[in-house]
Amino acid sequence: MPVPVHWQALALTVEQILALAPDPAAAQAAGKLASSRVWSRLGSSDAAIWGECLGSALYQVRVAKSDLDSKCSCPSRKFPCKHALALLLRSVAQPVPAAEEPSWVRDWLEKRPVREKTRKEAAPPDPEAQAKRAEKRLERVRGGLEMLDLWAQDLVRDGIASLEERPPAFFGQMAARLVDAQATGLARRVRRIGFLAGSDPGWPRAVLEELGLVALASHAFRRLDDLDAPLRADLRQLVGFSLDKEEVVAAGDRVEDDWIVVGQIVSEDERFRSQRTWLRGLRSGRYALVLQFAPGAAPFEETLLPGSTIAATLAFWPGAFPQRALIHERRDAQATPVQRLPGFEDVGAFLDSAAAAYARQPFLERLCCTVRGVMPFCEEKHFVRDQRGATLPLAGFDNWMLLAVSGGRPVDIAGEWNGRVLFPLSVAAEGTFHALRGEE
Repeated sequence: MPVPVHWQALALTVEQILALAPDPAAAQAAGKLASSRVWSRLGSSDAAIWGECLGSALYQVRVAKSDLDSKCSCPSRKFPCKHALALLLRSVAQPVPAAEEPSWVRDWLEKRPVREKTRKEAAPPDPEAQAKRAEKRLERVRGGLEMLDLWAQDLVRDGIASLEERPPAFFGQMAARLVDAQATGLARRVRRIGFLAGSDPGWPRAVLEELGLVALASHAFRRLDDLDAPLRADLRQLVGFSLDKEEVVAAGDRVEDDWIVVGQIVSEDERFRSQRTWLRGLRSGRYALVLQFAPGAAPFEETLLPGSTIAATLAFWPGAFPQRALIHERRDAQATPVQRLPGFEDVGAFLDSAAAAYARQPFLERLCCTVRGVMPFCEEKHFVRDQRGATLPLAGFDNWMLLAVSGGRPVDIAGEWNGRVLFPLSVAAEGTFHALRGEE
């Protein structure tokens, strides 16, 4: 069972600290450093924890308690570096004594950038020029939709079964045309159809459902002005029109709550890392999806640890069923470790909620699901069963770990629901939170 270290603002476990590591090598090196005798002048205050670590030089390491931001004098480009991770791990193994902040810690705390970004004053936009640019983009998008309709009609005419033999370029070329037409959201949906084709025995149904949604979006966009404002906002986002943060804060709902981080998925390619984090409000009962992107090994703007609780005001993207949100204001984290997950009491209640969500917003790709007191089991495939005998099918990487953690007893589970299967992201068993890997 992970041992929590209680700080003024946050309770951490070894698992949560290692989740901060930029790669497995940093996590492994931090584990060795944490238990070695290279540390000196360790100290802790209300705002930070610090120490000096003797490596090829004497490195000064400090970590802010409010958001786990860190700084180290070592030359590593990784963030957090192995020394900052080791300092956190060491604080779990043995309490760091309270002390007065040395000048190098105090100066860093005072000079740390404020989270709210300051923007340079820009010249007021020209309304006429904006209108021309918007109309020109709409023309490009409509042209892309015409190409998409013809592509989909040819695909259905040739037969869905032929997709299994199509090369990746068949989908990539159509996606590239949509990108050129500035319909990047629909381009991603086309690539998704390519991934689904031949992926499992039930792929024809999944492909038909996705094609149906793409066709629905294409035709609905032509009647954009006839739709209600929330669904109009969803459709614009689906096609590829984005909002900046100021527009989200101005137009979307703001919800103040204590938010449990119930699950997280981090994926990466050659240049960028993306993080998808699900939160659940303790008072509001709302789910929120926070998306973050960072180049290379750079840190994400917000530190969100699975199993932790943050006090924050979230601003939601406008829509018929708002899920995506940004952290507008963040206050101190809660010190109590998560022992049980808030959520639905049975599978039927979740499915009723999901049906209502899809009725309001048919283009939803995924929903967050937290169900309490379910039993994981495996009969050729993996499932969870509630006390009434209703089941949900599972997919993902860590289903055997989920079985092991449950020990044959009911657990609380959180995951992503794609309309067909649930990808587990975390489980709370016997008062302990465990993060799981999702679909990436």
